[in-house]
Amino acid sequence: MTFLDIAGLFGDNLARCRKRAGLSQEEVSFLASLHRTEISQLERGLRLCRIDTLIKLRGALGVSADDLLAGITWAVGDYQPGKFVEKEEGDG
Repeated sequence: MTFLDIAGLFGDNLARCRKRAGLSQEEVSFLASLHRTEISQLERGLRLCRIDTLIKLRGALGVSADDLLAGITWAVGDYQPGKFVEKEEGDG
């Protein structure tokens, strides 16, 4: 998942939660103490949400963080730690 995928998915979640609450972008911006253009940019996936903004939106919309983060997950990748190896004869 890329940055744009995450931003877009969050934006879709935000718009869905906002509409379900029956609020305009301007009303959400007022309740969350954010600028309306920030709400618009978040919903359009043009910017990622900071943690403090997530908390404000959660409170303004009366939803859980899980509602705003639905479908966004992290899969732990393989970790290969380095190690010392014995130098073989002829290796520079």
